[in-house]
Amino acid sequence: MKPTSSFTWLGVAATAALALALASGARLLAQSKPAPKKITIGLVAKSQSNPVFQAAYAGAKDAARELGPQYGVEVAIDWQTPPDEDAQKQAEAIEQLARGGAAAIAVSCSDAGTVTPAIDKAAQLGTVVMCFDSDAPRSKRLCYYGTDDAVCGQKVMAELAQIMGKKGTIAILAGNQTAPNLQKRVAGVKEELKKYADMKLLPDGVFYHPETPEQAVEAVNTAQTTNPGIQGWAMVGGWPLFTKNALRWPPGTVQVVAVDALPAQLSYLESGHVQTLFAQDCYGWGYQSVKILLDKVVKQQDPKEPRIIDPLTRVTKENAGEFRKKWDKWLGK
Repeated sequence: MKPTSSFTWLGVAATAALALALASGARLLAQSKPAPKKITIGLVAKSQSNPVFQAAYAGAKDAARELGPQYGVEVAIDWQTPPDEDAQKQAEAIEQLARGGAAAIAVSCSDAGTVTPAIDKAAQLGTVVMCFDSDAPRSKRLCYYGTDDAVCGQKVMAELAQIMGKKGTIAILAGNQTAPNLQKRVAGVKEELKKYADMKLLPDGVFYHPETPEQAVEAVNTAQTTNPGIQGWAMVGGWPLFTKNALRWPPGTVQVVAVDALPAQLSYLESGHVQTLFAQDCYGWGYQSVKILLDKVVKQQDPKEPRIIDPLTRVTKENAGEFRKKWDKWLGK
């Protein structure tokens, strides 16, 4: 047998040593790899009691869990929404989040004038702020995500006109009088109404109210009882429909078109009390806001447009069941 060369043994030994060194180096790199960076995103909606914002919160939490690993970060959602609408508390929450080190904030403004200085201050402190649902366009916010509110009001009125045969007296349920998004929706309803010669708005027929289901129910039923000539309602938000037995008239005797299509509202389509709902992307307010903010904070990527408009979805009795399944998925039911 031919003797093994010492060079061969040396080569084998060197190879083995190199492999061992590489393996050891890999282990050290793995051990020294930094933990994912933690990013806090504040979520300041209008009120905790409003189901549309509960849906936004669910969307934000889902986005944090699903998108964080894709961006190589750990995302914490800090829900700093007042129990009931209070623009001053929103402003305080924005400043507190910014001073507390939040990387980004998404806010739905109850009053743009009150909240704008807080947004600008947060931006000066290095926190990225965007608006969803209700904008503060004169602030230093990054962008807005949500509905085109003027178009929303026009769609609600156009749908109601078709249902009512383009004649009759209507009223508008309008929510918080200082909310910029709702002001634009009411203006949209009024503008569209001008197209129908045989339709009119009840004198003083815009009914504002705090945005809780209970107070909305009281507002609409008091108005209807006091003014039995109201034949149709243009609801620029779905507030009374978030609770049971809200509309106290026989189905179909008063026509209703409303905004949003949460599970509780779909029951009114199915009973015939409401004819059409226009669904906003309430879940997406949270989910898409987190994505937009992660693009900016992690990738330094600005949105393509300062206003990102999500089109409304028309929901009727015919497709209410299919739309309900989306909520089952979104809210984990």
